[in-house]
Amino acid sequence: MAKKPLPKKVRKSAAAPVKPSKPARKSPMALESELKRLDREILTLVNKRAGTTTAWIQGQPDLKRAMFAPLADDALFATLQASNRGPLPAAAIRGIFRQILSAARLQVKTVRVAYLGPAYSYTHIAAIERFGESADLVPVTTIAAVFEEVNRGQANYGIVPIENSTDGRIVDTLDMFTRLPLRICGEVQIAIHHNLLARSPRSEVTEIYSKPQALSQCREWLSKNMPQARLLEVTSTSTAAQLARDKPGAGAVASMRAAVEYDLNVVAESIQDNKNNVTRFAIIGDDETKPTGKDRTALLLQIPHKPGALADALASFKRNKINLTWIESFPLRGPESGYLFFLDFEGHSHDPRIKRTLSDIERMAVRMEVLGSYPRSEPLS
Repeated sequence: MAKKPLPKKVRKSAAAPVKPSKPARKSPMALESELKRLDREILTLVNKRAGTTTAWIQGQPDLKRAMFAPLADDALFATLQASNRGPLPAAAIRGIFRQILSAARLQVKTVRVAYLGPAYSYTHIAAIERFGESADLVPVTTIAAVFEEVNRGQANYGIVPIENSTDGRIVDTLDMFTRLPLRICGEVQIAIHHNLLARSPRSEVTEIYSKPQALSQCREWLSKNMPQARLLEVTSTSTAAQLARDKPGAGAVASMRAAVEYDLNVVAESIQDNKNNVTRFAIIGDDETKPTGKDRTALLLQIPHKPGALADALASFKRNKINLTWIESFPLRGPESGYLFFLDFEGHSHDPRIKRTLSDIERMAVRMEVLGSYPRSEPLS
């Protein structure tokens, strides 16, 4: 009997790579159901966070310090930014939590804040950044009026511009510190992004309005790109935006927030000549903040008007290894010759090195006032 031939050995081919299966695409109905579930969870957690924040504030021995806690707020925002994996940007997360904190504090006490208005000016934006929109934010028309509101007890705090990285000092703010016994208890730094706003096409814009500082900070761009337009000064960027909204052929140099609020088109974005344009805003009040290790101290100083007096005063900073970050001078009012100096330097007035320095300077000063020690902040976009 013939043997059956053995079957040929079958050569196994290499297995084809297995493609990962795509997750099943959810139906619109399923997504809508998930959104409703998430909304309920978020609402529960947001209210729980706000309620717990209110209870924590009410349990603190120093209620005023718990209500105004810029260092704790900034530490929270930094932690959130480090933990955030998106897709929401850091500014959006900051805005959400800022509103939670502001609303929680409102349950304890209404905080009234006077600011250089009108609404949606850069000072208003700075006030929102520090206090949130649940605070009672009160616009006034001048820097002097902000100081007066706080000095008379009509507002708990005030917020005013003090320095710009392009234009330097804000004269009206520094002048008011010589007149009223208020202190700086915090700061907000805002990266200033000016935009050309209008309802007309760019080619039809014949007048551009803004406050003098904003026009100054964009003068090169405006000269190069809008030579046909007249530049007209007004009291604020918000006033400029209102004019651009109401007047044909008018444009405004103002913030993106103003574009939204006044329903304007952004004709050109970020037109400031200095791309690192930052304005520092001072929070004024009567609070005294504790040292944080990352502080700034402001000083008002008058020294004898004679050769070497300023050099002698500044030598104390060098001896004690203190970083002097800002100095401005103003002539004295009246017949007396001499100058007032405003100084900013790193450190807190309770720090031993700062105490030694202030003691040295006080011995040679005609007038010396510590305007405040407060936590330094980082610029916000």
